[in-house]
Amino acid sequence: MGIDVHALNFLKYVAKKREFGKVATIGRQSVLLSRAERARIMGISKKDADFGLFCEELLKEYFGATEVDSYDYSNYEGATHIVDMGNPIVPEKQYDTIIDCGCVEHIFNVPQALKNISCLCAPGGQIIQVLPANNFCGHGFWQFSPELFFSLYSVASGYRETEVFLADLRDERKWFGVKPPSHGRRAQVRSSSPLYVMCRTIKQGTAFPESVQQSDYVRAWDRFVSNSQPAAGIIRRLKRRIKARPTLFRLAVSTVSLAKYVFGPITDSEHLSNRNRHLRELNVSDLLIG
Repeated sequence: MGIDVHALNFLKYVAKKREFGKVATIGRQSVLLSRAERARIMGISKKDADFGLFCEELLKEYFGATEVDSYDYSNYEGATHIVDMGNPIVPEKQYDTIIDCGCVEHIFNVPQALKNISCLCAPGGQIIQVLPANNFCGHGFWQFSPELFFSLYSVASGYRETEVFLADLRDERKWFGVKPPSHGRRAQVRSSSPLYVMCRTIKQGTAFPESVQQSDYVRAWDRFVSNSQPAAGIIRRLKRRIKARPTLFRLAVSTVSLAKYVFGPITDSEHLSNRNRHLRELNVSDLLIG
């Protein structure tokens, strides 16, 4: 991957919040757009849209980058620093903005790569990631879920202002803002086309979380502990009585499953649309103007 139409628009969206300052890119990021496409998206002339093959001049000219370094496993594309992001690194310096428009999915040791990214980011700096989600089987080692970013880049883990979007590669006009999973419900999304998951977060702490757990399991574990205490309330007593009667319990489970099967597609679709309770359709042009 590299900087294509969705990634470039996402950089524009993030740049509305602050200039990029000192930048580190994970992998040397190519600009995967024609000169005409660059000019259209940036609102400049084709003459001014010749940034070269890689992103450094683009970031400096239009996104307020004061310097741009790149970190890669090989020097085949002329990266500034040759490191294995799958192993612990000790950065020589930290940066105001970290950009990963498609590199982590190619690294086997993803947790270590994410930790290295966080180490490269200065406290108060921002991390920007545009990575493969649905329907990228074979592109790299991994595809990513919004859950990862909400659970990893949480306030409890030392991050703030975490935003997550999904972008359909067949439609550059809209994104879907993803609402954080809550009440034990997973933010599941099905799609017929390839999706990017796009995230921006602010690092406010200095330590990387040693353990990250999926939110719905955390809630389930907490409720298990809570339900281990003496039961209180009508609903809780009713649940206990139903579970104590196997036939009634099976009937209740079957009824709930049937209701989900019949009404689920209408009330709680997991498709990439506004019908999905975890998504909000957004017009990209409105985000970039507003």
